[in-house]
Amino acid sequence: MTAIAEPIRSVSPARWIRIPVLVGRLTLAAILLFASYSKMKPQIPVRWSFDSIETSLAMFAMQVDSYQMLAPAQVLRVAHFLPPFELFLGVWLLSGIAPRFSTAVTTLVMTGFFALMIRTYALGLSINCGCFGSSEQVGPRKIMEDGSFFVFALVVMIGTFWLQRIKTRQISSLSGAA
Repeated sequence: MTAIAEPIRSVSPARWIRIPVLVGRLTLAAILLFASYSKMKPQIPVRWSFDSIETSLAMFAMQVDSYQMLAPAQVLRVAHFLPPFELFLGVWLLSGIAPRFSTAVTTLVMTGFFALMIRTYALGLSINCGCFGSSEQVGPRKIMEDGSFFVFALVVMIGTFWLQRIKTRQISSLSGAA
């Protein structure tokens, strides 16, 4: 009887959590990398260069300014910081380095984006989102999209923390048995 029960116990909860968390992290990375790419890519058919990226970020600054929440000097800073930060965050999620922290930062970023969409819609601003380089208007559909990204990031973050907790328990149980 113990021979049959032992393999059942050896199936760790971490096994069935690890794959969805990994897929979730990779999906969040893809979302952030695409968002970064769409903001930095040349807006006209020219070769990639620092000048073409600068031009794209200046155009993105106009979209940031349309949210009417930053001073003009801060608009440029945010427009030049956000796409490279999304790129960094996407690469960080892909790397698997410090996954609890990368998913926590991603969740905070998604929370900010979601709150910004709600605020914009509540103020009745009829503006383009600027999220993925398209001219998509902020409205209920965009709020649902950003809300789903937020919830997805939250679930991935919880899964990542849960995996760490399981791993810590397994290590402590192994050291307690020795």
